[in-house]
Formats: sequence, C-alpha cells, structure tokens
Amino acid sequence: MNIALVGYGKMGKMIEQIGLGRGHRFVKIIRSTNVADIETLSSKEIDVAIEFSNPEGAYHNIMTCLQNGISVVSGTTGWLEKKQLVEDCCLASQTAFIHSTNFSIGVNLFFVINEYVAKIMASYPEYDVKISETHYLQKKDKPSGTAISLAEGIFNNNPLKKSWILGSTTDNTNLFIESERIEHASAGKHVITYQSNTDEIVLKHDAYNREGFALGALLAAEYIQGKKGVFTMRSVLGIE
Repeated sequence: MNIALVGYGKMGKMIEQIGLGRGHRFVKIIRSTNVADIETLSSKEIDVAIEFSNPEGAYHNIMTCLQNGISVVSGTTGWLEKKQLVEDCCLASQTAFIHSTNFSIGVNLFFVINEYVAKIMASYPEYDVKISETHYLQKKDKPSGTAISLAEGIFNNNPLKKSWILGSTTDNTNLFIESERIEHASAGKHVITYQSNTDEIVLKHDAYNREGFALGALLAAEYIQGKKGVFTMRSVLGIE
C-alpha cells in the first residue's frame, strides 16, 4: 500500500520500520515540523493514513484525511468525545475508519477475555474488581485508553459497576483504576483484579515492546484497504 503516516514519534517510527518490511510505501510523513501538509494529502496517491499524533491535533488530522477521501487507522486517544462525528464523516465520504485504544493483537484478545470474565463474575458480587495500569513517564493520558476500554468492557457485562474513577473509592458502583507512570516501564502493563475476603483472581497483559502495537495498526490498514465503513480491531481479527 501507499501509506501516509500522521505522527512520527516512537510509534510512528516503529510502524514505518515494520511496514517497510511488509512491502509498504510511506509516501508522506507528517511530523511536528510540517503539520500543515496534512491539508495536501490526496487519495490519488495514498491508500490509507495511519494516525498516531496527539490528542490536540488528532480530530483535525482524521477529519481532514476522511474529507479528502483517505481511509484512516487511528490509535490516538484523548479526543474520543468527537468520535461519532468522525464516524459520520467516514460514512458520508465513503471511506473506511478504524480507531482502537490499543492495536496489539494480544490486548484485543485480552479485551474479549475481560468481557467474558466480567459476565461470569457479575453473579458473584463478593468479588470486587479494580484495574491497574503502568506506563512510561512520557505517556500523556491518564488513565490509559486501554484501561478505559477494559473498564467499559466490565460495565457492559456487570451491572454492579456504573463508572470508573481514578483513585480509591468507597462507592461500590465505581470501578477503581490505579494509574502509574514510571521511568523504566514496559510498553504497557494492565492488570484486572477480582478480590474477595478469601482470595483473588488476576488477569494481566504486559507488553514487552511497541512492535505488537505497530504490527496491529498495519494489519488494520491492510484490512480496510478498498473497504467502506467503520470497523474495529475485532473485525480485523475475525472475533466479532
């Protein structure tokens, strides 16, 4: 494919490295030094844009690509209150769009496992549930988008929990998310703990590096090439 890479931080560089190895061409790279070039992207030369920029610019970047007829894979979080507007634009422009808080194949399988366990545990209210996540110091959003997705998976399958809170809580309808930022963290660790007075059950996903995220984003781009509509990583992995 001909790919436009929007955002050229650590993830962008990893996507480029793996994508070149898979035979793709990166015909345009939007960095912090040439952000205005997003307006010049054209569907005549670009098959898919992969967007990993920042919460402040993501909505504009995605909308510009879709309005220019370019399908988009986005992994940026912190802007999702406008996601419905993006999906409406995708359908109107007859392009394709995938957003995920985490493109790792392992994490997306973890999402499914989390929902399955939450459904089972809803029948056992003596087990309270909490989420903890750990990332490197430079990660801006807190809690992580992945932790929020895990929390939503629990809400959708356990009516005892209504919302998440960053910090401790005495309200049993709140789901406690503990969020740490440390200097020498892995690429991301998420732990779901069910605890009773007698024991605990722990689910954990620990990412060793960013390669899994980058590969997942490329698989998503390959999946939507030539398609129209809004898709998810479950569509890509065939687990919907």
